[in-house]
Amino acid sequence: MQQTTNTILMIRPINFRMNEQTAVNNYFQEDLDFKNAEINSKAQQEFDNYVFKLRSFSVNVIVISDTNEFDTPDSVFPNNWVSFHENGTVALYPMFAENRRFERREDILEELEKQGFLIENIIDYTSAEEEHIFLEGTGSMILDRVNRKAYCALSARADEELFIEFCEDFEYTPVIFTAYQTVENSREEIYHTNVMMCVTETFAIVCLDSIDDKHEKKNLLKNLKEDGKKVIAISEIQMHHFAGNMLQVRGENNDLFLVMSQAAKDILTDQQITQIENHCKIISSSLETIEACGGGSARCMMAEVFLPRRK
Repeated sequence: MQQTTNTILMIRPINFRMNEQTAVNNYFQEDLDFKNAEINSKAQQEFDNYVFKLRSFSVNVIVISDTNEFDTPDSVFPNNWVSFHENGTVALYPMFAENRRFERREDILEELEKQGFLIENIIDYTSAEEEHIFLEGTGSMILDRVNRKAYCALSARADEELFIEFCEDFEYTPVIFTAYQTVENSREEIYHTNVMMCVTETFAIVCLDSIDDKHEKKNLLKNLKEDGKKVIAISEIQMHHFAGNMLQVRGENNDLFLVMSQAAKDILTDQQITQIENHCKIISSSLETIEACGGGSARCMMAEVFLPRRK
């Protein structure tokens, strides 16, 4: 059982723009004063540079292009609709925004099979959409695959009962809390757990300031510490620059890297960077258009492939 993988699935955007359907509860999104065509072109450039950078560190990136079949402005964030597991199981998730549901594509799974990955079983949670119940994949849940714990900040996009059902199906212990951010003087739920927290093999980055309930905060820390994770705390301001939206990946030679956006790296203190570099190297790439319009960052753009390979 591994916490990190060398293989990442990424979807190249072709109609990227600010998604009005997600903006209702994603307070990280901004309205940029550019035409959509210009926004999409900037996003493609950021995407291509990011993929180039990951590959230069020998991370195996499978790039599949979005299609024109549907209007899918957020297709660049595949980790919300699918997750891939070591036992050959694929999970498909119910999505809050109606136009994001079209991101789920069977041909993407077929392409992975063509590339030699084994899909034994698909667990499909998407019928929950009919009841307006959502759980947006590894956006809503942070998986500690080795210690079999799943961390989830409840929100409109992370339903508690469905999260517990996932944990039962995949044999994870649920760690549940609510995380907030300050929006115009009021405390609003953070839409995805993966913007305020990241768990790697040996450490965790968490915006503790976002967890208002003392017992929930204490329980989260207890779980991380009993699994030997060094906790690196980030502030709410750092979280707003996507310093929680990071993912640890492997290079070909089993080198470990923490992947983040340039904005996230720039907002970290020297001490935090040193703490991270005590564990692994940092890969950072500029994603400012994708962050501003999409309200997601480096972590959201990577769907980790843990599927076994065909013998």
